Amino acid sequence: MGFIIVEAKGTITTMQHSMSPQPTAGIETPSMPSELESPRAKLVYLFLSTHGEASISELESSLDMKKMSLYSILSTLRERELIDQDAERYQLC
Repeated sequence: MGFIIVEAKGTITTMQHSMSPQPTAGIETPSMPSELESPRAKLVYLFLSTHGEASISELESSLDMKKMSLYSILSTLRERELIDQDAERYQLC
């Protein structure tokens, strides 16, 4: 099991436990909207693009981010019409 790094220009690299970059062959990575500059906003966007939808609690535990930060990021993503909120779940537009 590895983790994903979203770099400043939206480049996505997967890292394994050995900490060496691994090719993402067979994994289609979504294009990152150019208006996303914050690494945390990119991470939330990437998570939603790969998981389909998530609640704030799922985002909090999966991304190890505080709810207050997530609410701010999700609000910005909604204002930019990049995500929708259906009840307590968020997904890409």
